Amino acid sequence: MVPCPICDGNIDIDEEDVDEGDTVSCDECGAVLKVLGTDPLELESADEVEEDDDEDGLPDEDEDEEEAADDWK
Repeated sequence: MVPCPICDGNIDIDEEDVDEGDTVSCDECGAVLKVLGTDPLELESADEVEEDDDEDGLPDEDEDEEEAADDWK
């Protein structure tokens, strides 16, 4: 059992059943959680993980396509 980082409810999950990067959901609050590590099992809200990825300072793929279109003109 591991606590949900959102509601602190217990999530019944076996560390051997998941890999880093997998997503699981909390039965109590329904939050979608991403597995950050497996030894020990570490979970974080999938929404927070996506927000962190967006803050890496790199342009999104859509922005790259727009810039390429502007360069072509």
